[in-house]
Amino acid sequence: MEVRNNKFTQNYTKVYCEDDWKFNAPHHFTVSSIEGKILNEIHFQEGPIKEVGINGVNNEDLLLMVVTRLESFQNSEYRCDENAEAINAIYEAVDALRKRTNKRIDRGVEGTSEV
Repeated sequence: MEVRNNKFTQNYTKVYCEDDWKFNAPHHFTVSSIEGKILNEIHFQEGPIKEVGINGVNNEDLLLMVVTRLESFQNSEYRCDENAEAINAIYEAVDALRKRTNKRIDRGVEGTSEV
């Protein structure tokens, strides 16, 4: 199914995910050009690592990729205030995800399906 969100433009690419989700979320995404050429596929971790092993990337992996690109632009002639703002927002997102993980570690349920 096509993934749509009003905050994101789809001028050049479209994002798709599977229709049948496991573990309450989509795990396989395909990015294609608007003409339909597949540009890349991303497969996220399906299930808790301690229960199913590592079988995909995690949210932080993709955030690391994006922040690395933006920081590289910031170290070039493409430096701008908007990139700096986006970098800060990504670090805030990573902090929030880390907070969630740390709470799960403290409760002894990190890497499991226990809520």
